[in-house]
Amino acid sequence: MNGLSTVLIVLGLFFIGGIVSFAKQKMPTSLIVLLSIGAVMCIGTGLLYLEV
Repeated sequence: MNGLSTVLIVLGLFFIGGIVSFAKQKMPTSLIVLLSIGAVMCIGTGLLYLEV
């Protein structure tokens, strides 16, 4: 596990926390969708960069 993959996975998890927080605050759905797309892309890229 290299540093870039770790940073991307942690960033994706941070975005997921933001999604939960924004959903509780009744923020606009488009903002939550945009943040969830970013979270999925960060976690997916981090998993692809794993050198297994």
